[in-house]
Amino acid sequence: MTATLSSLVIYRRLLRYSLAHWPMFLAAVGGMVLFALSETAFAWLMKPLLDGSFVERDPSVIRWMPPLVLGLFLLRGVAAFISDYCMADVGQRVIKTIRTELFDHFLRLPSTFYDRNASGQLLSSLTFNVDQVANAATQAVTVMIRDSLKVVGFMALMFYLNARLAIFALLIAPVIAVLIRWISRRFRRISTRIQHSMGELTTASEEMIKGQRLAKVFGAQDYEARRFEQVNERNRRLLMKRALTQAASNPVIQLIAAIPMAGIVYVATNASISGAMTPGAFAAFLGAMIGLLNPLKQLTTVNATLQRGIAAAGSIFALLEVAGESDTGRHRVARVRGEIGFEGVRLSYDPAKGEVLKGIDLSVAPGQTVALVGRSGSGKTSLVNLLPRFYESQVGRILIDGVDVRDYCLRDLRRQIAVVGQEVVLFNDSVAANIAYGEDPQAVMARIEAAARAAHAWEFIEKLPQGVWTPVGQHGVLLSGGQRQRLAIARALFKDAPILILDEATSALDTESERHIQAAFDVLMRGRTTLVIAHRLSTITRADCIVVMQDGRIVEQGTHADLLANNGPYAELYRMQFSDMEATA
Repeated sequence: MTATLSSLVIYRRLLRYSLAHWPMFLAAVGGMVLFALSETAFAWLMKPLLDGSFVERDPSVIRWMPPLVLGLFLLRGVAAFISDYCMADVGQRVIKTIRTELFDHFLRLPSTFYDRNASGQLLSSLTFNVDQVANAATQAVTVMIRDSLKVVGFMALMFYLNARLAIFALLIAPVIAVLIRWISRRFRRISTRIQHSMGELTTASEEMIKGQRLAKVFGAQDYEARRFEQVNERNRRLLMKRALTQAASNPVIQLIAAIPMAGIVYVATNASISGAMTPGAFAAFLGAMIGLLNPLKQLTTVNATLQRGIAAAGSIFALLEVAGESDTGRHRVARVRGEIGFEGVRLSYDPAKGEVLKGIDLSVAPGQTVALVGRSGSGKTSLVNLLPRFYESQVGRILIDGVDVRDYCLRDLRRQIAVVGQEVVLFNDSVAANIAYGEDPQAVMARIEAAARAAHAWEFIEKLPQGVWTPVGQHGVLLSGGQRQRLAIARALFKDAPILILDEATSALDTESERHIQAAFDVLMRGRTTLVIAHRLSTITRADCIVVMQDGRIVEQGTHADLLANNGPYAELYRMQFSDMEATA
């Protein structure tokens, strides 16, 4: 009962998306009503057509029958167009609305959500699941309304023509419906296996295309060809099974339908059982009964579409109900000075795995450059990720200009921070759009060029086929690693934020480019607070303060010279790194 109620609640919520576009929805329903009436009218038309035109040879019937037939065909065509077009319009609007809601919600979900959920599943919700939902909200509704009206119309006509015969037909109708349902289930089973087979086919093709170099180097072309052939042959066999079922289903259904029809012919010709019927009335009755088969088949199979849509809607609504980032702060600010404070900060991503930050206390003055160093897993990136509130600390406070970051309006807080991370994220757009990300590049070309020159990116941008309007490709695939990194630095320079977070910002640059970029950063950092995460210690020797982290704690801090003189963890890291460099040289 609970599951049924849950499905009912989900479907009601789903239907609200369709009913939001009620003018088109009502027009579609009106078209369905007219279509169902025209179908019933065609069956009824058999009575005057045979009795009046062929048996009685009534001149008036003969005269008005042709225009009536044409009129009914015109009505049926117009009604079908209205219902199909209007419902398609509603369906596309539902798809657009749900995708927009889901995409907007994705933009506001916390980072912890993305840590727990695979991106493939989220993309599947945005594409495949939404299509299933739209089918349930539109196509299933079309079947339920239009085919239900057809059934009612045909049954009403049958009872009007001969009530006894109609009752006899209704007793046999469930048997036909069950048999049709069985054939439909077989179709679904085979279709499901075909979908799985198509997935295998796609996977095999994708793996080969991505790994074509590896296949060539290892001489595995024949192996890949055999593997693909197996999947391809399995797919062909399944498609032929579906073709066989489809080819055999219509004759089988017709044979099944012929059995009760033969019984009805016998009863109809036996006046003592059915009462006298004219040839036209019998033809109309038989036409109505035949007309019942298709809508009954549709109504018995629509549940599959409904259940797929309800399941997809349930997963989508569950996503939409995930709480977004907390944004209860009311402190508004145009530009901060850049004073940063960490007071007793502790962080745990998973309590079962322990804390990744264990009581961090750190003060950074406005305009100061602070470098965070330490082995991988020491907590450097976790610490800086707390500043723009990608994650929330469980204990302690993080202050900017003496105000807790949780008290800032989230948009204002993040406007103060520019980030260049280890993994460069570029979008499938132009160079200019990636540098001026979030703004109209046409309106800020001077700032784009200035940022690109400062990041030493202008030298390669000028050589691109379309200059700053050259597309960078998906994930910046059309650029080299160093070029992508310089665009990311240019984007940070363009933002001109008072606080900079540089997480291995020069890792993909050659030595000469790195020297130029470092010089540009020296200019940029004046008057700005900068947190630098670096593994190459040579890049942070001139930092105002170097903070050494180990196992989620700060173990020492000071200038480069002071830390070398202390001969502690930093000096050990420094000696280890430079001995490795000398060995490599």
